[in-house]
Amino acid sequence: MATTLFRTAPAMRAALRASSVKTGAAALGSTSFTRGKATLPDLSYDYGALEPYISGKIMELHHKGHHQTYVNGLNSALETIEEAKAKGDFNAAAAAAPLLNFNGGGHKNHTLFWENLAPHNKGGGGEPEGPLKSAIDKNFGSFNTLQQQINTALAGIQGSGWAWLVKDKTAGTLQVVTRPNQDPVTGNFVPLLGIDAWEHAYYLQYQNRKAEYFKAIWNVINWDTVAKRLEKA
Repeated sequence: MATTLFRTAPAMRAALRASSVKTGAAALGSTSFTRGKATLPDLSYDYGALEPYISGKIMELHHKGHHQTYVNGLNSALETIEEAKAKGDFNAAAAAAPLLNFNGGGHKNHTLFWENLAPHNKGGGGEPEGPLKSAIDKNFGSFNTLQQQINTALAGIQGSGWAWLVKDKTAGTLQVVTRPNQDPVTGNFVPLLGIDAWEHAYYLQYQNRKAEYFKAIWNVINWDTVAKRLEKA
């Protein structure tokens, strides 16, 4: 699956230069953007390939419905900023920053999320190996401890958000962090593994039993992808 998201557009830079742009959008400006319009990435597996852990219906709605909405919202926000830039209206550009942060973050987060998944016993599930396992053992003590910390972080999210395994580029350590809504991981943190705690990721199958979803998703985590991200971090 293509991992390229998007490169910084002139409109984005113009919006971020406006003094009233909020912190979240400024943080998003540190990510890369494609020239032209963002597009919905293809999946490397069928919608039903993650069953029984994540149903095909959830995957289809999550990908074709929710992720597409973020893509559309991102393109709309970028167009608004481009038009504002052309008019020299930096207030209008700044006003679009929250939409850019929300939809741009939603596009980035979900693109990473799909790559984090693979069918069980076909790249998904099991435990990490090699340098990734060593890094997890060094920073968390064991893989089981990492699982517990991420599941605890997911359960503690109020409303909607994400839990991430990240690498701190400054400290060189692995950490578990959460982000509300669709706020992306930015700054010194490099996202390695993200788990979506929004209701749309699980509710059709698990209803209010979200702890079951948090437990089940480990059966379809693609550790090869996580390992490659760590290698590049």
